[in-house]
Amino acid sequence: MSDLKKAADILRSLPAGDVTRRQFVTTALAAGFAMAVQPVAAGTLTTDDTGLVAGEIQIPLRDGTMPGYRAMPKDGHGFPIVLVVQEIFGVHEHIKDVSRRLGKLGYLAVAPELYFRQGDVSKLSSIDEIRTKVVSKVPDAQVLSDLDASAAWARSSGKGQGDKLGITGFCWGGRIVWMYAAHNPHLKTGVSWYGRLTGPTNDLQPKHPIDVAGSLKAPVLGLYGGADDGIPNETVEQMRAALKASNSPSEIVVYPNTPHGFHADYRPSYRKEQAEDGWKRLREWFKRYGVA
Repeated sequence: MSDLKKAADILRSLPAGDVTRRQFVTTALAAGFAMAVQPVAAGTLTTDDTGLVAGEIQIPLRDGTMPGYRAMPKDGHGFPIVLVVQEIFGVHEHIKDVSRRLGKLGYLAVAPELYFRQGDVSKLSSIDEIRTKVVSKVPDAQVLSDLDASAAWARSSGKGQGDKLGITGFCWGGRIVWMYAAHNPHLKTGVSWYGRLTGPTNDLQPKHPIDVAGSLKAPVLGLYGGADDGIPNETVEQMRAALKASNSPSEIVVYPNTPHGFHADYRPSYRKEQAEDGWKRLREWFKRYGVA
């Protein structure tokens, strides 16, 4: 039986959620960096694919296929699986590079393009345009279902170890990490990089991380900047209090005087010391909770 057929069989048992569209806007990943982040910083980190199997994949869904990127060691199998959730800019070169970094550490990293039904953000020129034209139309239920599908693809590939599933995400994806930890009972753990914790709700986003803090099925490490203009410190403290009240082993680290996007080495917000410390904590956290 082919990998794709095995994955498709697994996906038939997944809840459909709100996924009903069959005409998809994006069928392949963007090349390079998103237009909204150009020009990229001169010191942008680049991870080669030596020793890796890395590149674009197609992930089967109940209603079609979703483009994604995967990176894993060239030799071996039974790799722990890490879902990599995109920033607001989609699966552009930075997210691919992060996936290769995880591949070099021995993981099967899978980064699905979670906006693919709603639009291609790589050619939009500003964050505001991305938010209004695409991101505002992406339902949480769709995202969670597509992440389930990505995990199923990794398990069925013959390379991923299904009982060692982790997730990490940045910015838009950082919020999704918290939400997925409340969604998937098979998740071991997650690491959220500066993911929004509170906000107005609507039909597409009926809850936020603060609302699911008491129902997390896996511990999450949150990495936040103390000078993040978009995530007020008081909301971080509210989340800490909610986690403590529910006796969650989750933890939050706040880096003083640090802006949003401090891990994004291709942008002016990058902070080398904090990014490297966060990456070290991610590795330790995954190991502590069985994703290693």
